[in-house]
Amino acid sequence: MESIVLTKSQARKIILEAAGLAKKAQFGTGIEAVYRLIDHLGFVQLDTNYVVERAHHHVMASRVPDYRTEWLSDLCEEGQIFEYLTSDAGYLPMHDFRFSLPVKEAFKKQRKPLTKPEINLMKQILDRVEREEAVMVGDFENDRQEASSGWWDWRPAKVALERLYLDGNLMIRRTKSFQKVYDLPLNLVPQEIDQTLPTAEEYARFVIRRTLGALGISSVKEMSWRARHVKGNLIKKELEKMIQAGEVKIVSIDGLKGPLYVLPNQEINIEIANEVFILSPFDILNVFRHRLKDFFNFDYQIECFVPAAKRQYGYFSLPVLAGETFIARMDAKADRKQKVLIVHNIHFEPVDLDPVIIEKFIQALKSFVRFNQCQDIIFKKCNNETYLETICQSFS
Repeated sequence: MESIVLTKSQARKIILEAAGLAKKAQFGTGIEAVYRLIDHLGFVQLDTNYVVERAHHHVMASRVPDYRTEWLSDLCEEGQIFEYLTSDAGYLPMHDFRFSLPVKEAFKKQRKPLTKPEINLMKQILDRVEREEAVMVGDFENDRQEASSGWWDWRPAKVALERLYLDGNLMIRRTKSFQKVYDLPLNLVPQEIDQTLPTAEEYARFVIRRTLGALGISSVKEMSWRARHVKGNLIKKELEKMIQAGEVKIVSIDGLKGPLYVLPNQEINIEIANEVFILSPFDILNVFRHRLKDFFNFDYQIECFVPAAKRQYGYFSLPVLAGETFIARMDAKADRKQKVLIVHNIHFEPVDLDPVIIEKFIQALKSFVRFNQCQDIIFKKCNNETYLETICQSFS
């Protein structure tokens, strides 16, 4: 079957537009833009790391200039989005709710058999939620039988609540301090939302379309990752059918191994504004390390999961994108008490930056300082003194 031939630059631009990074405010401004972004991507990953502002808020603020952190909660309360899993935990558009059901069925079927006490505890908790409408972990007494053995050693009530959530018996909403509140789907899912279980074929096609819409260009690997909790999914089988029917197109890109795919209506010649974005490690553009290497020649790894002695760039290094090129990575921490953004290390990539890009980076830094509720910035280390001196002068 004939494939669409692309240059790497054309491919990068398709990927960036799909990610919402083709220009500033690609989805507009205000809470409506936040919803449009989530609806376009189909999934925005949630993360609890609070070194700088949490990843889901960071993703929004990168793309919506006037973003306010309460807007995600507002959209949840309005029934426009909900929290659940695709590959990872995140926010999804409510009209996709029925496609979360195969994941919930998979969690029920694929876990090891529960003991009688575990089943009884889940039933007791569900009964209590039905009576009280919503509960938090703190509403349950410490029911641990033995001393905790580590970070993930949850006590029984917490485990039961999470199982009920994964199974779909409960849903999660958040307090202002980001604590989980467990509630019934009846209270959070609008009545008009379709809650019929899709067939395996429908689910696979949904994942394929959603992945291609969010990534622009994708391999089977990324599609399968999005459906990774549903074992035995039909991604590969349905993809072949969609290719034969012209619902998905094969693309060939200079110097890259395939096969790679795009949606049939994908525009090829896209204009990218030469804007600078400071991105979250959990941004959809950055979660697949191999894609950053293949398409952007950027070897990136989030190092909070790497032993301290082996870190090259820092604990929570943020990729910095200018146009279609990654220009730096910045290990930062927000000291909220002192209202200072501490940049432990800013490492510039081996690319020449003109004064216009440096100025745009400075403006992005100033926005990032404000976004993290800080008033000042401190730089501890940098591999390019010339660039750093220019940046520091603008903050003095």
